[in-house]
Amino acid sequence: MSLSSLIDQNYTVPVQRLQAFKYELRPTGEQQRDLCRFAGSCRVVYNEALALQAARHERSEKKLGYAGLCKELTAWRNGAQLPSGRVASWLSESPVHPLQQALKDLERAYANFFAKRAAFPRRKKKGQHDSFRYPDPKQIKLDQANSRIFLPKLGWLRYCNSRDVLGEVRNATVSLSGGKWYVSIQTAREVEQPVPQAAGAVGIDMGIARFATMSDGSFLAPLNSFKRHEARLRRAQRAMSRKTKFSSNWKKAKARVQRTHTRIGNARRDYLHKATTTISNSHAMVSIEDLKVRNMSSSAAGSVEAPGKNVKAKSGLNKAILDQGWFEFRRQLEYKVAWNGGWLVAVPPANTSRTCPACGCVSAENRTTQAKFACVACGYEAHADVVGAINILTRGLQLLEGQDDARIACGEMARSGHSVKQEPAKATT
Repeated sequence: MSLSSLIDQNYTVPVQRLQAFKYELRPTGEQQRDLCRFAGSCRVVYNEALALQAARHERSEKKLGYAGLCKELTAWRNGAQLPSGRVASWLSESPVHPLQQALKDLERAYANFFAKRAAFPRRKKKGQHDSFRYPDPKQIKLDQANSRIFLPKLGWLRYCNSRDVLGEVRNATVSLSGGKWYVSIQTAREVEQPVPQAAGAVGIDMGIARFATMSDGSFLAPLNSFKRHEARLRRAQRAMSRKTKFSSNWKKAKARVQRTHTRIGNARRDYLHKATTTISNSHAMVSIEDLKVRNMSSSAAGSVEAPGKNVKAKSGLNKAILDQGWFEFRRQLEYKVAWNGGWLVAVPPANTSRTCPACGCVSAENRTTQAKFACVACGYEAHADVVGAINILTRGLQLLEGQDDARIACGEMARSGHSVKQEPAKATT
């Protein structure tokens, strides 16, 4: 199936789009204290349920499911003793649905562990990823005209209304990041079948010296957000280490570290959103490498018995890879291409920069340096990243035409009537 035939097809199946709209909250002093209490209650419930599961495992008892944990939660709210030995009757002051969602998160963490998708669930720490979720849309009231939202046991909260919320509200997640509270409103709406406005195809080669090189010869320079703020972050962390822990000055120093991390993340996220939006609007088919970023950025330190080699150089490479945000780039590109009616194809990355696009010769000697490509068979010369992007595009077109449609990411999923989320858990090929 060729790219032109895919574009010419008349798709009439409606698409349900799940999208999240995130806003900064402006709570009052009392509401801010309630937000901290509710987030703390969810953290306590998660940790106590995790301790309960560990104790049952030690006694060779079966793990409790979500329904069994909810019964334990009801007892805890009524004054029953927690697995840690204390009584937390104050849990009844928090809304019950966010507490139940904390148990669902624990159940999902166990499922991911047993499916070998993640490590064993760990205890949550205070001040790290504090959040809670309201799953019932009937309890959520949104007043966009007055820029406020109603949440159970919090009342009406003001928020920075930067854009309109589209669709029907499904749930709301409240989170703390960089000392500020945010609300993420997930909605669902029916949209017309997306049809690609552009008809071009492009291959993208990811790198360090060049963030993204296109098959047409253009490229995007790396932002290096962490590298730009590394010196400032180092000074802030050094100042924080010299303060007495949990003192007023230590809290101020910690806030400076958090603000620096927030600035780094916001700059990287903004850069990736602009790049992926431009690419998805300009091309109907995008071919990328199926990179295993976690494996590529793993530590080379080794162990005491078998220490690694070139550990310092590998550490610098890992830092540069994570600073680029390759996985986040793919995640954003995946749903944006689907929203525009295009196709995202992930191809195997082996020998993409060592294969000659003119004669097909595969040799390590074709790429003598990081940037230079010179074929030893036919003499073809070009930039190595451009050659890699051309080969990625060629493999993507071959996969699109010669393989079944199940190997195509995003585009076919959108046309089959399934919902396409803005924040998928994992990119698929």
